[in-house]
Amino acid sequence: MANILICDDERDIVSALKIYLSSEGYTLYEAYTGREALEIVRKHEIHLILMDIMMPEMDGIAATAKLREEYNIPIILLTAKSEDTDKVLGLNIGADDYITKPFNPIEVLARVRSQLRRYTSLGGMEQRPSKLVIGGIVLDDDTKTVTVDGEPVNLTPIEYNILLLLMRHPGRVYSSAQIYEQVWNEAAFGSEGAVAVHIRHLREKLEITPSEPRYLKVVWGLGYKMEPNN
Repeated sequence: MANILICDDERDIVSALKIYLSSEGYTLYEAYTGREALEIVRKHEIHLILMDIMMPEMDGIAATAKLREEYNIPIILLTAKSEDTDKVLGLNIGADDYITKPFNPIEVLARVRSQLRRYTSLGGMEQRPSKLVIGGIVLDDDTKTVTVDGEPVNLTPIEYNILLLLMRHPGRVYSSAQIYEQVWNEAAFGSEGAVAVHIRHLREKLEITPSEPRYLKVVWGLGYKMEPNN
């Protein structure tokens, strides 16, 4: 059954939507700001998001734009009739649908089912593999272990999460700021130097010759990537 995240700063609305959806057997998560929504998506396997537009800290438009950098999860905007301009902007940056407040429970269920059917038909609800393998590096996300050529490697939690991010997207280049925001779950604000330190430590643990890395490559001026062809 699908996991659905409800994000709205009005707790009464979150409670009402939970009542509508709980009868369908969905597993429900709740958030009250866009930033909380991002944290939940990074920690859990979410299959659909109901996202309010007007929220504190990070609004639904900004959160949708951020999510679309990484995920193709269906996003249904929750909008007031006065938010037509924001609604169009949200659809343009990647939201899949919208529902206007006040809600009709039948409409909510119909739109949720429709988006989940589309997502399922595209293979979006297939489970991520827990074991990732690139060359001699094996990362098992169930046991949180990493081996290189069969030998266990002891990584810090930050090092592990950086490696997990890069191994899930081999060949993709991530800037230092993107890595920081994904792993530390906060805005970079000039803290990208911390990423370079952890990358150096990772190379020392994963590479035979850290100064000539086989796996963890730098793309000068752009960021870092995990070389997929090993």
